Amino acid sequence: MRRWWRGAGVRVRSTVAATALLAVLVVAGAFLGLAVVRLALYGGDAETGELQARLVRLAVTGPALTRGDVDGGLAAVVGADADRGSHVQVVRADGQVVVASVALRGRAPLSALRPGEAQVARETVDLPGLSGSAPWVVTVLGADVDGQRFWVVVAQSTQDAQRVLHVAAALLAVGTPVLLGAIAVATWTFVGRSLRPVEAIRSTVQGITAGGLDGRVPVPAGDDEVSRLAVTMNSMLARLEASQRSQRRFVADASHELRSPVATLRAAAHVWRGQVDPEFAELVASESGRLEALVGDLLLLARADEGRLVGAGAVEVDLDEVVEAEAVRVRAVSGGSPGVRVTTVPARVRGDAGALTRAVRNLVDNAVRHAGGVVELAVAVEDGDTAGGPAGGTAGGTAGGTAVVTVADDGPGIPAGDRERVLERFVRLDESRQRGAGGTGLGLAIVAEVAAAHGGSVEVGERPGGGASLRLRLPLDGSGSGAQPPSAASR
Repeated sequence: MRRWWRGAGVRVRSTVAATALLAVLVVAGAFLGLAVVRLALYGGDAETGELQARLVRLAVTGPALTRGDVDGGLAAVVGADADRGSHVQVVRADGQVVVASVALRGRAPLSALRPGEAQVARETVDLPGLSGSAPWVVTVLGADVDGQRFWVVVAQSTQDAQRVLHVAAALLAVGTPVLLGAIAVATWTFVGRSLRPVEAIRSTVQGITAGGLDGRVPVPAGDDEVSRLAVTMNSMLARLEASQRSQRRFVADASHELRSPVATLRAAAHVWRGQVDPEFAELVASESGRLEALVGDLLLLARADEGRLVGAGAVEVDLDEVVEAEAVRVRAVSGGSPGVRVTTVPARVRGDAGALTRAVRNLVDNAVRHAGGVVELAVAVEDGDTAGGPAGGTAGGTAGGTAVVTVADDGPGIPAGDRERVLERFVRLDESRQRGAGGTGLGLAIVAEVAAAHGGSVEVGERPGGGASLRLRLPLDGSGSGAQPPSAASR
């Protein structure tokens, strides 16, 4: 129960708490109210009995107590000949009933109470044999006439009081659940409306990503806690946006400024190749090349962060031609080791040609770097029903179809726990951290950024037979090219 309570939302807890508190108050109030009503009704019956006892007291005479009701006057007042609703007994000091109502004829005194003269005593008792099943309020009045002590006993039925109490209890039994239900609905509704600005803030914040901190949460009207929270969050987002903009500007400016010195360094290494130690010249050329590649990667990521990776210059790009060109490049550079297998179908997408080529090249270079003996390149087309992505990358694809570029190698593969992490920036697995293995940890991050900028995704998985398999998914061009590919051509 405690775990459920902690897991329940503010709306649920507020509704349950308000309803439970009201239920306790209503039940307590109902019992207290019924007790007060019962006391008032029984008090009214007691007052009626006392009034009847005093009227009978006035009719009692000395001869009537001594010899009985000889003149019939007392019998008429007591109701010895006709039932008048209340039942009366006149009891002498010796315990004998002088006269009694019709229903009490022949019965012993109803009460053992014996108050003093002009004093009244009461009790509530059950009187079997009398009409009705409700208790009776018995009032006993002490009196004296001609030196003779006697008591007037009056029994007043509480049947009407019980009937009123039953009706009140029934109304409370029916009205309490209705009241609690109405309060629960009202609390649920009002708390929900009060939390609506909070939900709007939450949904807005959920849609704000690191790629775009320019979003702002709505500020509700008024000057309450929620509006102040919204203002504070907008102020925080503004500070984060300014900090991010400053950081991106620094990366872009630093990368841009580094390009010229790096180019100069490479040119100098080329000029010095025949004038200085060849190993030194080769080291300078190699390291400046690595630095130039790193600067280029940082510039591309800076463009991606600023949302300028795909702009107005988007063109139609044939992915199959890009993949085939990369296969030719790898064969020319590697000399046949590793071997390259290519399977493509026509697939045309729309985007930045340079960025897409860079993404495919990074995938191919990554596979060549880790391959044992073979690299497999493939381009396929999936229609809108089959487009999608398993674990290892965000789902991609559109209703119009998806182009899938698959790059696989027969190397050691990527552990399942690292398949999401390798798409992050500056992440290299332990086996790839040596300088000789190449790479800066930005290659696959660039692929992920390019895919996201083009509305696609990257999936990292396992190659059948062992090794790694990376898939670049991109939505097909809206013109329909590649929607119905011809049979695959294998090379």
